[in-house]
Order: sequence, then structure tokens, then C-alpha cells
Amino acid sequence: MKFLLTAVNAKYIHSNPAIYSLKAYADQYRPHGDWEVELAEYTINHEKQAILREIYKRKPDAVGFSCYIWNIAVIRELISDLKKLLPRVPIWLGGPEVSFDLEKQLRNIPEASGIMYGEGEQTFLELLTWYQNRTGEREAAGKKGSGETDGENEDGGLEAIRGIAWRKKDQTIRINPARPVMNLTQVPFLYRDLSGWKNRIIYYETSRGCPYRCSYCLSSVDKTVRFRDLSVVKKELDFFLSQKPSQVKLVDRTFNAGRAHGLAIWKYLLEHDNGVTNFHFEVSADLIGEEELDVMRRMRPGLIQLEIGVQTTNEKTANAIHRSASFEKISQVVKKIKTFGNIHQHLDLIAGLPHEDYESFSHSFDDVYALQPDQLQLGFLKVLCGSPIYDQRETFGIVYGSQPPYEVLYTKWLSYDDVIRLKGVEEMVEVYYNSGQFSASMTCLARFFDRPFHLYERLAQYYEAHHLFDISHSRLKRYEILNDFASEETLVDPWVFAQVLTYDAYLRENMKNRPSFARSQDRWKEEKKQWSMRETAEHRILSGYEQVSSRQLLNMVHVEVFEMDMDRFMEDGTVVRTEQWKVFDYQKRDPLHKGAAVFSVW
Repeated sequence: MKFLLTAVNAKYIHSNPAIYSLKAYADQYRPHGDWEVELAEYTINHEKQAILREIYKRKPDAVGFSCYIWNIAVIRELISDLKKLLPRVPIWLGGPEVSFDLEKQLRNIPEASGIMYGEGEQTFLELLTWYQNRTGEREAAGKKGSGETDGENEDGGLEAIRGIAWRKKDQTIRINPARPVMNLTQVPFLYRDLSGWKNRIIYYETSRGCPYRCSYCLSSVDKTVRFRDLSVVKKELDFFLSQKPSQVKLVDRTFNAGRAHGLAIWKYLLEHDNGVTNFHFEVSADLIGEEELDVMRRMRPGLIQLEIGVQTTNEKTANAIHRSASFEKISQVVKKIKTFGNIHQHLDLIAGLPHEDYESFSHSFDDVYALQPDQLQLGFLKVLCGSPIYDQRETFGIVYGSQPPYEVLYTKWLSYDDVIRLKGVEEMVEVYYNSGQFSASMTCLARFFDRPFHLYERLAQYYEAHHLFDISHSRLKRYEILNDFASEETLVDPWVFAQVLTYDAYLRENMKNRPSFARSQDRWKEEKKQWSMRETAEHRILSGYEQVSSRQLLNMVHVEVFEMDMDRFMEDGTVVRTEQWKVFDYQKRDPLHKGAAVFSVW
């Protein structure tokens, strides 16, 4: 009996830990079960017919799909045709997109035999056992073929499996009682080796549930927080540390909800750092105290990164969505961590929340921007079935898209025109802030606006007026657009801004083609050759280039002569005309922002 667990991920770099966990649990607790659990992972960009062909060729006796907002449309299409190809093969669904309003889900997806809801490991094992028993009964009765009958035709025993909703033989729908939450330590570790995980994100879980009641979030439904035993966690961390993947992303909804648990893990990573792996955590910043800060202060740059949900700084909005975190405390912690210079911080905002209009959101934006996070995620409310805000949608006048991802269209406070404007701001933030490729340029331009939000708002208006949206611009073109924007707005001396843009451009990449806005370097050509000859002979500034010639050195690094003091300008905006030589070393990059190491020659 073969059960095929299928995931359709958003991108190739993603994986689906849910199906790996189901298989690992079944393999561990029934290692001699007379069945085979196979995994299949695709992406939403795969051609649908190619996915169908592969599933069909695997000849499964049952198929399970892991359903989320980003893949449910694709899965609905797949199973509609899959049922035509394999009419006797039962199809089961699971995942957050189908785990609420279960009867409606099964009526809307008539091809599905049932839904596994809640924690699925034990449920899946019992379902496997049920199918295997049915196979044995059919074989004993002299029937042939394990896929000839299924749960749609033979119901006996399914009513005993907690955590499923299923379609009976007469097509009526039955919802079995929910399954009690699990002891998380009993869930097997998902990885044996990482040979097949190159260039993919590795997900890991040390806790389930969330103690908070944020009304837009499905995690608020499960308030029973459970932690994996620390002795087990440390052994599993040792596995990652020995394998040295580039990143491990923890999927814990609020990693530091148990402070002792989180602190112990951070201490362990500090003491056993392999010098390579980055660990990503979603945390509540207001729970971070002095002891945690002391541990973070001593970490290698890039050892950990933090994702911190702010969502809003409007107090009335925060109360309406049950966000209890103090923005003042969040600010204190974020600022403190910023001074360490070793931890990437990603802060989130959500547009479309109750009581927050365009102006209010713009102030939330400015409040968070002032903290100078490494990334500022400007997202939009998604009204998820099963979340508290779904039940309050009419109260708050929230109108949202009828298809996934169910994103807000407008509210009592935010018009659709406002949403469109914020979408433009969001794209400008992604391109010119979150990319990390324009940091000096945007800091320069921000000095000419009364508020940071107005800079990104005006830049979005410029893109709209010049029909620059919905075009795949090169990185160099983005610099040129920014230069044209500054020129049209007469914001800053073009002579100054051209040099700031040049600094940003070469900070990230040793470009083969010199930008059109960059000032000529011809008069320093011979002096650069002389410098490279001295550097390869004496190694005063750079290391790691001992075996290269002076000509090779000039190709491997970039030397730029600025006609102003760039250090002083970036510190306080003061323009001091002078020659300042900068060397961009691309072999040594900032572990947080990936920019080249920059050295002053003289």
C-alpha cells in the first residue's frame, strides 16, 4: 500500500516540513508497517500536466496534499484532473487552508475523500493503518488490487480516527472529534543527512502553539504552547552544526515565548558556533531581557537573525487585534541589538488593520523606519478563515479578495485607492530599502523629506508618472532611475548624489560596465596602477591577495577616487571637497548586508 504525500511549494528553495514530519512519524512508530510512504515536492511554477504525469506514474494507492494559501488554487486544479485519472484512489487534504470550516471545504472540493486537521502525525499513522487493514481484508476476501475500494466506499473504522473530516459512502460528511495536542518531543527529527538540501531552506521546530491572541493570525487558535525537550534540541542542533548548512529557519511561531527555552538555545549556539550557519528566529522583542541581550552581544556576526512583528504602532489598532506588546519596549530592544552590529533584524508592518487609515499607517511606518531595521516588511492583511478577524470582518468593514491569499481590498478606514498607494510604497521599500543596495543613497535623499514615508511615497508617485512599475529593471537601471528622480525633484546637488550612487553601486558588485552617472576616473588611472603595485608588494591594506599580480588585483577589487569626504557625508550630510580613495574588497563581505569590505587608502 503506497501513500503519496504531496507538497506544492512557493519556490524551489522552500520545502514542506509537514509532509516530512508525517512520514518520519509513521516510519518511527510503525517501522514494520506493510506500507510505503513516498514524498513528492513541486512548486507552483511547475507545469500542471507534468505534476499530474508524475503522480500518475508513481501509482499511489492514496494521495495527500498539503494546502496553503499560496498553493490551494493549483491543488484544486490538480485533484480535479487527478480524480479523473485515478478515480478509485482516495485523496486527502491537510494544512491551514483547509483546516477550518471543514464541511464547507469538503463540499467545495468534491474529489477529496477527507481532511486531516490539527496536528497530523498520529492522525496520519492511524489513517495509514486503517487503509492497510482494509487492504488486508480485501485480500483475505479474495479481492484484487489495493486501490479498488477506498474510504468513499467502505467506512467502517474511520469514525474512530480523531482529527479527520471525511466523506461517507453515502456522500454525507462526518467531522470526527479533534485530536489532543501532542508531546512535541515524540515527533521524530526530520533529517538524516543534508546532501539533498543544497540551496534549499532547512526548517526546524522546537515549539508549537502561541500564547498570544493576535486576531489576524491562525496561530492564535492554538494557545497550548509545547516545547521540544532541550536535551533533544541540542543533539539536533549538533547535527546542523556538523553539517554546516548556510541557514536553518526555525518555524516556532514565537520562539522566545518560553524565555528559558529560548535563552538556553541561544547560549548553546553561541558556545558551539560552527562559523558558517545562520539561524533564523521569529521572536517577540518585548520578551527579550538583559540576559538574552548579553548572549546576543557576544555572537558572531550572522550567527542569528531575528524577525520581529510590530504590525502597528497605533495603540487603538493594537488593542483591536489583541497585540499586547509595548512598542516602547520593542524599540528599546531593537535599538540595543542594533548597536551590537552583529544581528540582522527584520521588522514587520501590516496595512489594512482595524482603526488604521492611510495617515495612521504612514506614522507606523515612520516609527519602525526610525529603528533602522535591516529589513522592513510592509505587508497587507490577509483575512484567513479560522482567524478571529475573519469572524470580525463585517464589524470592521473589512472587504477582501474572494480568492487566495484573501488580501484586504478596503476597510472602514482604508480605501482601495489608499491600498493602491501603499502597494506602490511597498514596492519602493522592497527595491530601495530591503535590497540593501541603496543604503547611502536613500539615507542621503531622506534628509530632504520631513518624514521617511514621504520619500517612498514620492518615489512611488515618480514610478507611476513615468510608467516604471511592472517592468523588470536591472540593478544598474534602478540606480539610474533614482538619479533621475533626485534630479527631477531637485533634492540634492547632482555632483554630490552621483558620487553617493557610485559608492552604493560598487559596494555590492564590481561592475563590468561603469554607471553613466559615475564621474570619470581617467585622471587617476596611472596612480591606481602605482597603488596596486605597492599593495601587492607590501600588503598594507588587503589580505588574501598575496599570490596575485598588481594587474589581477585591480580586476579583483575596485578602487574609486571620490572628490568628497564620503565618510563625513554619510555620517552627518556635510559635504567636504577633498580626494578620498576607497577600495572595495569583494572577497570580504559584510555578513549581514553582503556589501564589500571598504578600506580607505588615504
